[in-house]
Amino acid sequence: MEKHIDECARVFLRDQKKLFDEPVAYDLEEAKEFLEDCFASYCKNIKELRELMDEEGMDVSELSDKELEEQLEVFKLDNGGYFFVEA
Repeated sequence: MEKHIDECARVFLRDQKKLFDEPVAYDLEEAKEFLEDCFASYCKNIKELRELMDEEGMDVSELSDKELEEQLEVFKLDNGGYFFVEA
């Protein structure tokens, strides 16, 4: 995650409203802190994301890749990767 924290923080800052009614971060530094505090995880592709969510105890076996991407805790990055927020 550390290698991708800047990109993840930018995307989270932009898209946090999909997960929260009120903003939890107002600038890039706050977004980085939030992602670190909630142990956000970076995944390089949808397969890794599916494996991570399964390891976290979420039953995602019946979800299509599109449905998985639409989960509230999942954020898609411009580089094709994803990050998962345990909020």
